[in-house]
Parts: sequence; C-alpha cells; structure tokens
Amino acid sequence: MLELTICSLLTILPDYLYRRFVQGKRFGKEITLFSVWYELRWGITGCLMLTVALITSVFFFHPATQNAALLFRTVPILPEGSGRVVDVNFGYSAAVKKGDVLFTLDSSKQKAALETATRKVAEIDASLETAKSDVAKAEAQLGEAKANYQQAKDELDVKIELQRRNPGIVPQRDIEKLQVMVDQRQAGIDAATATLQSAALRVSTLLPAEKASAQAAQAEAQVDLDKTFVRAGVDGRVEQFLIRSGDVVNQLMRPAGILIPEGAGQAKLQAGFGQIESGIMREGMVAEATCISKPWVIIPLVVTSVQDYIAAGQFRSGEQLIEAQNLAKPGTILVFLDPLFKGGLDGVTAGSSCIVNAYTSNHDEIVDPKTSTGRKIALHVIDGIGFVHALLLRIQALLLPFKTLVFGGGH
Repeated sequence: MLELTICSLLTILPDYLYRRFVQGKRFGKEITLFSVWYELRWGITGCLMLTVALITSVFFFHPATQNAALLFRTVPILPEGSGRVVDVNFGYSAAVKKGDVLFTLDSSKQKAALETATRKVAEIDASLETAKSDVAKAEAQLGEAKANYQQAKDELDVKIELQRRNPGIVPQRDIEKLQVMVDQRQAGIDAATATLQSAALRVSTLLPAEKASAQAAQAEAQVDLDKTFVRAGVDGRVEQFLIRSGDVVNQLMRPAGILIPEGAGQAKLQAGFGQIESGIMREGMVAEATCISKPWVIIPLVVTSVQDYIAAGQFRSGEQLIEAQNLAKPGTILVFLDPLFKGGLDGVTAGSSCIVNAYTSNHDEIVDPKTSTGRKIALHVIDGIGFVHALLLRIQALLLPFKTLVFGGGH
C-alpha cells in the first residue's frame, strides 16, 4: 500500500493535474467514476508498472524476512553412567554455576571399588618396604659369601705355595678339597649375587609397576565415583528439572532436565532469507530488526556470516532413493547478524521472533571513478529506495503489539 501511494504521487497525481488544469477537465463532470480509467489511463498504467517495479526492487535489493529469531542451544542434563538418584540439589528452575552438583547417584559400589584400589596401593607400599629389607639382606649374604670365598681362596693359595716350595709337604688330597671349597664359595657368591639382583629388580621395577597399575585402578575408581556427582558444565540456568530422589537414570532415558548456558541467544540473531536473495546477501550489510519481546524498538544490526548451503537440501542415506519433487517447500539462506552497537540485543528474550530488513549499499561502486554516470544514477536509486523498506519496518514495529495482542488473540 505504501509503495502504491508513493507511485500514485508520481504518476496518477501528475496525470490528474494535467487533465484538470491544462485540459480544463473537472472531476465529476468530464472526469467521472466511469471515465477515470480512460481519462487517467496513462497515470494508472504508469502507477501499476512503477509499483510493481518498486516492490520488486525494494524486496530484491533490500530483502526482508519474518523468519528470524534469537536461536540458542541447550545442554541436556544426563549422567555419564547409570544409577539411582539419592540427592537432588536444585528445584524445577534455578540458576547454577559451573561445577555445581545438580544431583547425586548411589555411589556405594564406586566407594567400595575405590576403597579396594586404595588398599591395594597401601599393600604394594608395604611390599616395597619389605623388598628393600630383602635387598639389604641379600647384600649382607653376598658380603658373607665373598668373605668365605676369600678365606678359602687364601688357604688354597697358602697350600699351593707350600707345595711348590717343598713338594710333598702338603698332601694332594688337601689341595683338592680346598679347590672344591673355593668353587663352592664361588657358587655361593653367584647365588647371593642373583638373589641381590632379583631383590633389587623387584624394588626398582616390579613393585613400582604394580604400584602404578594400582594407582591407575585407584584413579579409575575415583573417576567412577566422581561420575555419581552430576555437575553443571557451564554457568546458566536449569529448566524442567523434574528428577527426584529414587529415580533411576541412565543415558538411554530422557534427560533429567535442560541446562541453558548463560548468555544463550543474546549474541547473534539468525534470519532465513529467500533463495532469490542469495546473490544480494553479503557480509557487512547493514540490517535492522524489530522483535516481539521488545516492541517499538528498531535494533541496528550487521550481517557477519551467510551460510553457503540451504538446510532444505540435506538428506540422509537410506534404503529409498531421493525424490526431488518432495522438496516442495524451498529452503532459506541462513544469515547471522550481530548488533551494530554493544548491548543492542539487551532486553530481547532468547528465542524471540523478529522481523529483519537488510539494506544493500553500493557506495563503494558509486564513488569509483570508473563507474559510468548512468550506472551511478541507477545505484543511487537502488540505495535510495531502501528508505521505503525502512519506513515499512517502522510501521510494522508500531503495529506489531496491536497485531499480536488484538488481532492475534493475545498470542
């Protein structure tokens, strides 16, 4: 209607003024209800053509959409394991901080496993102390074996030396016995050395490895115990938190509630524009929005990202082939918009529906010396007609509360 009114001022009105003051025709005389079309045919035809051209240009170069909202993601509250709820710390709706315990599961099994693992570590520590004593004992036995060996070796050397100086003074049988004794003492040293090495290896390698395994089992048991405390992963607010003591929960059941992160839906506004505007939407475009939850306010925005694929074309592989004609409803181009000024979306409820206008700007091309005069004029016109859409948005913002509350039944 606004476009038709503007176009009428540029076509029908001049045509009427020409008929009235130049040709002297009067309304009600020569110009009647039945002769309006004939007398004002040029103005009416021009008005219709200009209106269609204006509407097409406005909606193409300055696209608008009512498919806009402050979308936000929620975090389902689910335990990592399963069990029976023994304690719930929050009600149906409450603010929470990261790390707060939301509810607790029965942990008797996990506590028993942790106690077993802890005692196993203590047992290995005790075994390590005992093994250190065994090392000291093996060192003493090795020293004793070396001393006995040296004693037998010295006695054998003395006998051999006497036999060399005075052949026959020492019976050969005694020398052979002493040689056998030396060999026995050497075997004792080898046995004591092996015992010492075994004890040292147990202290340095075996028991530390067993202790590391036991500590890993202890840590695993501690993790399992910690999982019985279901905590908030982020700052935010829990909603629909209906779980109560005695309930049995696991990951396959419905969530215990919903956690809405703090600040969710307050940073960006998402809008779906028609596919025909894919060649117009660009990052850096200025836009405006008015939202139902913040009426009578125009929020300046800037386009920060344009999704380069359309969600309606998504499919999942299955046993049936895709039938293209089932895609009857065309999808939209998802555009992300940030407030132009800090705090621009303050007061807008997350999830609120909005009306968004985006405006094409050809300033860079207009000021370019290489641009021809005719094209500059056309680009000026394209940029100038954006005021029509801006005015329409403000009219919509003005009428939105009445449309919602009165004509929409209060919804």
